[in-house]
Amino acid sequence: MKLYDWKNGIDKNELNDIVNSLNNEGLIVFPTETVYGIGTDALNEHAVKKIYEAKGRPSDNPLIVHVSDMNMLLKCVKNISDIEQKLIDNFMPGPFTLILEKSEIIPYAVTANLNTVAIRMPSNEIANKIIKSFGKPIAAPSANISGKPSGTRIDDIKEELQNKVDFFIDGGNTDIGLESTVVKVIKNIPTILRPGAITPEDIERIAGCVNIDKHVMNEVLSNEIVESPGMKHKHYSPKTKCILIDIKDDSRRIQTINKYLDEDVCVIGKSKDKTKIKTDKFIDMGDNLAEISKNIFTLLRKADSLNCNLIIIESVEPEGIGLAIMNRLIRTCGYNVIR
Repeated sequence: MKLYDWKNGIDKNELNDIVNSLNNEGLIVFPTETVYGIGTDALNEHAVKKIYEAKGRPSDNPLIVHVSDMNMLLKCVKNISDIEQKLIDNFMPGPFTLILEKSEIIPYAVTANLNTVAIRMPSNEIANKIIKSFGKPIAAPSANISGKPSGTRIDDIKEELQNKVDFFIDGGNTDIGLESTVVKVIKNIPTILRPGAITPEDIERIAGCVNIDKHVMNEVLSNEIVESPGMKHKHYSPKTKCILIDIKDDSRRIQTINKYLDEDVCVIGKSKDKTKIKTDKFIDMGDNLAEISKNIFTLLRKADSLNCNLIIIESVEPEGIGLAIMNRLIRTCGYNVIR
């Protein structure tokens, strides 16, 4: 395993090493604008299976295929509708994934045996340069062991993945901190399967309407088929049990949290509540949604490192990117929510 530091720029010789590794079924950890990804050649079924093995990822959980430009995207899919093209034109490159009918070049190992494929065009310079230099799409889920919080900085994921990949590329902390918005157009209406930084409001402005899949805030049953990562199975979770406190009334919320503090409890809470919550194990998530989005996975890992009996997490308003934050926190807590 090698680590390349590209925080101050892309090294051309090291880039050649990365491309050579990908050409030989290697696995790389690289930054995107959302979270770090663990990637390999999306067109090589054997290489793709290595991702599932490295992460311990269930085989019915599809991967996202990352492309560098529209030409590469068109080789991976077929039958793009007018509304799908409009979404591509407005949100790619960026933190946006679209479910489309796959072309023959995409192996079923990538799509969990579905005829659709999740496609994304990252805006992060490092990610885009790697894909463009490789000349082929890269399949890449989030860089973490399945079930754990996603990685938004190399230090959070290096230890758990160091014996499972060939290269780490350190591009610094990711900008957004939550995985991309995943959308499928159903009956000509964009439907959000996984919320992210591209919000329902953003999509509605472009398409005129938007639906939100019922599973965004509710559990997927074990026998249900999903087309988006992050919908099924345990996700984003520390080892420690977590409870989400989703109470709007300030005094009742604080009172509920303080009831738990007889145990060995860590609290991930808002800055404004810090002085009201009676614990010395308080982790400040901030009050700004963009700040919370960027840092929440790192804070979950920090809370886990305290080895408490329980982690209490305060909810946020599910508006704008707050919907994506709540989606992740509900899954972090295994749907264990006090309202």
